[in-house]
Amino acid sequence: MSTAPVRSLRSRWLAVIALSAAQVMIVLDQNIVTIALPAIREDLAFSQANLVWTVNAYVIPFGGLLLLAGRLGDLISRKQVFLAGLALFVAASVAAALADSQSLLLGARFVQGIGGAITAAGLLGMIVTIFPEPHHQVKAIGVYGFASAGGGALGSVIGGVLTETLGWESVFYVNLPLGIFVAVLAWKLLPAERGVGLRAGADVLGAALVTAGLMLAVYTLVETERYGWTSARTIGLGALAALLLAGFAVRQAKAAAPLIPPRILRSRNVSGANIAQALMVGSAFGFMFFTVLYLQQVLGFEPLAAGLAFLPAPVVIAVVSMAVSPRLLTRFGARPMLLVGLSLMAAGFLLFAQMRADGSFLVDVLPGMVTAPLGFGLAMPALMTLGMADSRPEDAGVTSGLFNTAQQVGGAVGLAVASTVVAARSGALQDQGASTAEALTGGFRAGYLVGTAFALIALVIVITVIKARKPEAADAENVEAVPAAVL
Repeated sequence: MSTAPVRSLRSRWLAVIALSAAQVMIVLDQNIVTIALPAIREDLAFSQANLVWTVNAYVIPFGGLLLLAGRLGDLISRKQVFLAGLALFVAASVAAALADSQSLLLGARFVQGIGGAITAAGLLGMIVTIFPEPHHQVKAIGVYGFASAGGGALGSVIGGVLTETLGWESVFYVNLPLGIFVAVLAWKLLPAERGVGLRAGADVLGAALVTAGLMLAVYTLVETERYGWTSARTIGLGALAALLLAGFAVRQAKAAAPLIPPRILRSRNVSGANIAQALMVGSAFGFMFFTVLYLQQVLGFEPLAAGLAFLPAPVVIAVVSMAVSPRLLTRFGARPMLLVGLSLMAAGFLLFAQMRADGSFLVDVLPGMVTAPLGFGLAMPALMTLGMADSRPEDAGVTSGLFNTAQQVGGAVGLAVASTVVAARSGALQDQGASTAEALTGGFRAGYLVGTAFALIALVIVITVIKARKPEAADAENVEAVPAAVL
């Protein structure tokens, strides 16, 4: 991988901010639509069963193409692939805003998912190559960590504000000015680079197997709520997805130029970080989804109020991931930060699991809304540091794509499992004569317990798989803040 480094420190920070803004836009789009769903349903006459495809049509191609897109960046040019994906994502966002039928909206969302995957796959890889120095890199990863974690929580806030004030179309239009801003900065500031070349790693068969397997796996997961986990359809499609992914694994062992170099997966810390991250994100997806539903369906919040109720989460994540976590990472290393962060996440979900049908925001929502994001803000930068620790410059894109793939698949698994548990528990309570509010709340409480279990399993993975590493930077005082002139 041939690169021309960005010259000044200020320019490098601006490049990181541009890439982080792109990540905010991509993550935002996965969540911003949720609050707009009732308005979309009413305007375009969606049935309740079909409405979920407004989300799924984006998630399936996004989760399936990240790994391939990351490798393409290594082979061609991460900058060129990123800009191409960004252009496709923004164009599809405008098409979604202009859609006047269900088919047009779903088609635009599918293309958005493709563009989002191409844009997002190599972001983390570019950030660690822009800042190879450990004392700068931990801070840059903290900024990106906020973009990844805080962007999801911001989606609920911004989605509520836009939907109630400007209509559901605005949740898609917002990507146009943001996308132009990111593209201009990225074009000027990202280092020019030349990939290793398609001949060096064009594993076409491996790419086809993993893309088909991942897309089918995500599709099967998002449809479990409709068909159930034990249906012949779910079992059959799941088995086929597993067969495709097993074929990919066999191919990687034999290919002269594998899509994922074996040395990446042989690293205990990289593998452990990806597994832990999948579990952690799986727990967080349920937290955001069920809390929005609890606020609107049980406490009676309007979309704007429900969105604003999420504001503490991105604020906490921003402060912790950008100001606190980098210094603690430098002083103590990634493993202790993960132990503390995952423990706080589990505690936050347990607080949510105490919510009441006649509850209030201050008592039943706010304590968990602060505690769980505090843990997420500590854990996510540590996981990113471990996930990219052993990557070489020529493999940074595919390593980044692997990390993002684990995130997406983990989120799909976590939400599918928790949604099944929530539906089963709510149905059982309704059969026992509980009111609608009591049944919904009981289901949500069960969903938060699933999130707690996921966080605790991730904690076990960290304890048993990830090795402690001595911090590379000398001390916390060497970690500089983002220059004020940049901000």
